[in-house]
Amino acid sequence: MTATTAASSPTTTTTGGHPQRWLILGVICLAQLTVLLDNTVLSVAIPSLTSELHASTTDIQWMINAYSLVQSGLLLTAGNAADRYGRKKLLAVGLALFGLGSLAAGLAGSTEQLIAARAGMGVGGALLMTTTLAVVMQIFDDSERVKAIALWSTVSSLGFAGGPLIGGVILNHFWWGMIFLVNIPVALIGLIAVLKLVPESKNPQGERPDLLGALLSTIGMTAVVYAIITGPEHGWTSAEVLLPAAVGAAVLGAFALWELRTPYPMLDMHFFRNQKFIGAIGGSLLVVFGMGGSLFLLTQHLQFVLGYEPLEAGLRMAPLALTIVGLNLTGLGPKLVMRIGTPIAVLTGMTLVSGGLTSIAVLGGGTDGSYWGMLLGLVLMGAGIALSSPAMANAIMSAIPPEKAGVGAGINGTLAEFGNGLGVAVLGAVLNARFAALVAVTATSLPAALAAAGNDAERAEISDAFASGLQTSQLVGAAAVFAGGLVAAALLRRAERYEKGDAAA
Repeated sequence: MTATTAASSPTTTTTGGHPQRWLILGVICLAQLTVLLDNTVLSVAIPSLTSELHASTTDIQWMINAYSLVQSGLLLTAGNAADRYGRKKLLAVGLALFGLGSLAAGLAGSTEQLIAARAGMGVGGALLMTTTLAVVMQIFDDSERVKAIALWSTVSSLGFAGGPLIGGVILNHFWWGMIFLVNIPVALIGLIAVLKLVPESKNPQGERPDLLGALLSTIGMTAVVYAIITGPEHGWTSAEVLLPAAVGAAVLGAFALWELRTPYPMLDMHFFRNQKFIGAIGGSLLVVFGMGGSLFLLTQHLQFVLGYEPLEAGLRMAPLALTIVGLNLTGLGPKLVMRIGTPIAVLTGMTLVSGGLTSIAVLGGGTDGSYWGMLLGLVLMGAGIALSSPAMANAIMSAIPPEKAGVGAGINGTLAEFGNGLGVAVLGAVLNARFAALVAVTATSLPAALAAAGNDAERAEISDAFASGLQTSQLVGAAAVFAGGLVAAALLRRAERYEKGDAAA
């Protein structure tokens, strides 16, 4: 994180921290929690959106991906803008945009309007996500910063995993629009608190925002994910899929070339020469890939196949969030990382995540699957995330110069958001492909296919095919996460050997 000017430095206590630092931490954690919840809270509203807005599976995927892809495309640029123009200012703007986007989403009357509103929320979310950690780094001194970041990370995990439960509570009493409208009072409270409490800081010599890089990355990632989502519908070799895939690959290639040449890159491509950085980034991407895609599939399995109400589905997914929060608050995860080392911690954590996905598919899948198999899988996934996430975050931040800490956080956030969207897209595409291969239906969603069925036997066949598609998707996710854990651990171990060799020399 770049240094602030003396004029912009906050008032500190004798210990070097801001006198209201813990209150400020609570405010920014509340703002971040709201943003992170919207990554997953929409998943429990899928049945309601399917019936009330007549949304297809592809529509649902874009409602989820519009938010994460726009956010991921703007995270690095938003971080650079915050350093240059003021972190407090950008945090306030982000809260305002997020609140307005939530209002538009809650009042949307069509799938197109909701997708557009979600994209607008993604812009505000990008500004919030890049400034919250910067403020934490600013107001805490070295003696308390580790504890503050641990709490910040715990809120991040809770926000990501707790969305289905909170969404289920809301949908049990209100219509689907309330999962967005509930953000408005939180955004208002957060905005007032930020303006009154958070000190301003900025670096007048900070890097300029890389607008072209943000545009290229957003277009490239959107095109690639669009190809993945529409593959089962149009065929993987059709022009409707190959053209956006080719455009996405070309634009991402242009993005990489631009980042190598521009004096103010959004993403310093030289970071990718560091094996520790590559291993940590790859592992982080695949963990979020498996978790985001799994949550997307699990909520549909619990509600569509097993027939649970939204609140019941959310409660049954709560063990994932509780495991993460419990291990993080007790400090067990970081303690284990320090004891066994980063490579082993990453491998162990990602193996647990992979085992959790496998347990859900094998023991908790199908129309007659046991919830105990799903419960085991959720606990394993939570333990794996609590162990691997701090290990990979530490590896990322230690692999780059200290003055680039903000850039490292932005890169981690960008790829995490992209991994979530990619997990929904890829595992959703596997689900659609498997479902279409087992039953010949023209409907674009499970409820529509069930409604078009002529008798109970056909409905049972359709439900079994959908459950089989869910199982296949979970197993694909498990294989990807496990393979990623092996590669990430190998790269991290190799990087550590090089560092020890250099130190000895």
